[in-house]
Amino acid sequence: MSLTRIYAVFIRQIFLFKGNPVRLVAVFLWIFIDIILWGFISKYLSTFGAATFSFVNAVLGAIILWDFLGRIQQGVMTAFLEDIWSQNFINFFTSPLKIKEYVVGLVATSLATGLVGFLAMAVLAGLAFGYNVFKIGLIILPFMLILFIFAVAMGIFMTAIILRFGPSAEWLGWPIPFAMSVFAGVFYPISTLPGALQILSKIIPASYVFESLRGLGGTTLNLNLLTNFFVGFILAVFYLVIMYIFLIMIYRRNLKNGQLSRFSAES
Repeated sequence: MSLTRIYAVFIRQIFLFKGNPVRLVAVFLWIFIDIILWGFISKYLSTFGAATFSFVNAVLGAIILWDFLGRIQQGVMTAFLEDIWSQNFINFFTSPLKIKEYVVGLVATSLATGLVGFLAMAVLAGLAFGYNVFKIGLIILPFMLILFIFAVAMGIFMTAIILRFGPSAEWLGWPIPFAMSVFAGVFYPISTLPGALQILSKIIPASYVFESLRGLGGTTLNLNLLTNFFVGFILAVFYLVIMYIFLIMIYRRNLKNGQLSRFSAES
């Protein structure tokens, strides 16, 4: 695996942002809207709750972390779509670039944009509503790793689906984070869900993250947190491996039957 070729895939996406600043405006505009909208909604709901409960703390933390997952997932998918839209995908593989290097380059791009978005939301939440996403301590970092791995797995899955069915399949990828949030317990405990849906939640790595971090404030590691971390981490890695194998299968299938060439011909 060549780091030079991976960097080439990564830097191309960076140049796309540099060449079209409107892309950056769109990224930060949604960050601003999410924080301001949910921040004021949370403040309004807090006026109806108990004095000891803060909706701002409960909702903004969930929004910031879930937005991080969504940006990683859609970052992988969007970086791939950029090459489809520009009819540049085939050109990559006329070079010595390998599919695994291309995928790693997409992941590196999504990680960069995801971290920038996460930090921007954290700063804005602090300035506008006095919320500190790091108030629970460094315990947040290993759980963010689970969200990152799971988001990459979802992004690779959608890349494979688009590779199989064509660019029109991209519309399946945009609502995935929203649909997944229903079962991941982002805004409410998993126990709130009906029994059948709770079973589904147990196979979603993100649910272990939000169940663990909900309500924590400087809490140290305990057996329950460690269990949730390892179960969530193992599930996330499992999905990542399976989705990568799935992508490779689709890629080789398209190479074999010649369907890969359609991505240079479609407009």
